[in-house]
Amino acid sequence: MGVDLSVDIGGLTIQNPIMTASGTFGYGEEFAPFVDLVELGGIIVKGISLEPRAGNAPSRIVETPSGMLNAIGLQNVGIDAFIEKKIPMLEQLGCVVFVNVLGDSIDDYAEIARRLDPYPSLHGLEINISCPNVKKGGVVFGSSPEMAGRVTEAVKANTSKPVMVKLSPNVTSVSDMAKAVEQAGADSISVINTLIGMAIDSKTRKPILDNVIGGLSGPAIKPVALRMVYEAAKAVDIPVIGIGGINSLEDVIEFLIAGASAVQIGTMNFVNPAASGELLHGLQNYLESENITINELIGSIQLPSN
Repeated sequence: MGVDLSVDIGGLTIQNPIMTASGTFGYGEEFAPFVDLVELGGIIVKGISLEPRAGNAPSRIVETPSGMLNAIGLQNVGIDAFIEKKIPMLEQLGCVVFVNVLGDSIDDYAEIARRLDPYPSLHGLEINISCPNVKKGGVVFGSSPEMAGRVTEAVKANTSKPVMVKLSPNVTSVSDMAKAVEQAGADSISVINTLIGMAIDSKTRKPILDNVIGGLSGPAIKPVALRMVYEAAKAVDIPVIGIGGINSLEDVIEFLIAGASAVQIGTMNFVNPAASGELLHGLQNYLESENITINELIGSIQLPSN
């Protein structure tokens, strides 16, 4: 690439700010036919818990205007199978890999962090304290600054890897949550996870999702995500990674202007599996045409002077 796109995301320099969001990109290998994974800034693999999870019963996904609701329930293979079967595969991908970590208790998070620490092919951890579609665990930690800080401290004490904490939009103040995890030692934060929503079948009068509620993602949530990225970036000194409804090059640029050091592409991967690579090339061309650097773009919002 002709222009330097590298950014720092909390002690780790990645080659460009285009990452993929956990839960939308599998373990990376599923998208290898569509995207040159080595080109990306990094991938965040599907969330991992101590024990395997079957997830919620179907129906688990429903399309909505300008988005989708999901209540997958954090289905995953568990830490043992991840170490045995997924890490050897990830070692072959040749790209930056963050592992999304989830738990029902602080000890769960700490133990997963400890067990993943020895593997150099895993470049960082993203701590999921904000999933709205499971009945316990993350959402509790994600709504309390104190609990979010305690989880962050426990993970930091058990890993040498950079720690990114994924924040929920379903809080009164995302700034307070961001400050709490920064003070607890987080190296970066990712903002936002999904909004809480639901869908009803008007004929049967029943919720469409078996879990009743789910996480809303896609273009519909972009204005909320953009606002929260802006607020979080003002509140903390650590890097902010923007997530939420990123659908186009213009969206990527807006998140960077708002203060994000990098972005994660999520629901768009379901619409266009090649989206992350296309957005990367679009960003490169944009910077070259504007004759600016990536760091000149990040946080460059021009506010009213009144």
